[in-house]
Amino acid sequence: MTDAFRDARLTERRNPRSAGLDTLAPPELVELVNAEDAGVPGAVARARADIARTIELVERAFRAGGRLVYVGAGTSGRLGVLDAAECPPTFGTPPEMVVGVIAGGSAALLRSVEGAEDDVNAAIAEMDARRIGPDDVVLGIAASATTPYVRAALGRAQTLGAATVLLSCSEPPVLLRETCDACITVLVGPEVVTGSTRMKAGTATKLVLNTVTTGAMVRLGKVYGNLMVDLRAWNAKLVDRAERIVMETTGADRAAARAAIEAAEGGVKRAIVMLRRGVGREEADRLLAESAGFLRPVVGDPPPLHPPS
Repeated sequence: MTDAFRDARLTERRNPRSAGLDTLAPPELVELVNAEDAGVPGAVARARADIARTIELVERAFRAGGRLVYVGAGTSGRLGVLDAAECPPTFGTPPEMVVGVIAGGSAALLRSVEGAEDDVNAAIAEMDARRIGPDDVVLGIAASATTPYVRAALGRAQTLGAATVLLSCSEPPVLLRETCDACITVLVGPEVVTGSTRMKAGTATKLVLNTVTTGAMVRLGKVYGNLMVDLRAWNAKLVDRAERIVMETTGADRAAARAAIEAAEGGVKRAIVMLRRGVGREEADRLLAESAGFLRPVVGDPPPLHPPS
């Protein structure tokens, strides 16, 4: 018997710890999957230098008016779209600032689109249609590091002058390692179900994307201490959170916080400046512009965090 069936990609290898998966009872299944998942944060931590490099690239792009564009297929693409969709309500960013591109288009968010991940021409066309340029960062997400759609998108983005990053859970091809500005390689090991990268690889991908966008947004002044002061209050929960942030950072009561947010046209950061400095909306905007959007230079340190009683 030959070894021709073996695949060099880590994500396609069989996991010896789950070889008897189909014989396990539910408690044993939970224990095994949980034990495998426990190693994911450590694998992400080992890639911290490349994640930090990526944050720097994304921050630079944002400051130049550019975008972060995620590109992926299947689970990888869906996770990119998810992270992009969560940035506007969390950080008050315009939808075009962080963009998720998935092979097969919006239909692929709900179900698999046959052959989409192999369509290199579609990937190239998507980069052209998005007008990718030198101010942008294109972050390709491919657990296997070999997805044709992602590789083609990265190649085209490089031709168009964009910075490029590959996030993978297998060692990337030499060409991508040499041509991308950063390669985030998170080696979580073989999956519990062989090749099912929605599992450990998907978890690792979510952790990395969380860190990249959160890190870049913090660097832009969209967080005060650990408070999301640029949030957009689009629902009752976020309205309540916005009011509580203003209350905590200014000492105002609920009614005063609500009135300040209304006077600030929904801007939590602006409302904090208006209350703390005793100024109107226009002066608050001027002060924030002088500080490049950071609150500390305008109103000082945030209040100390008191443990719950």
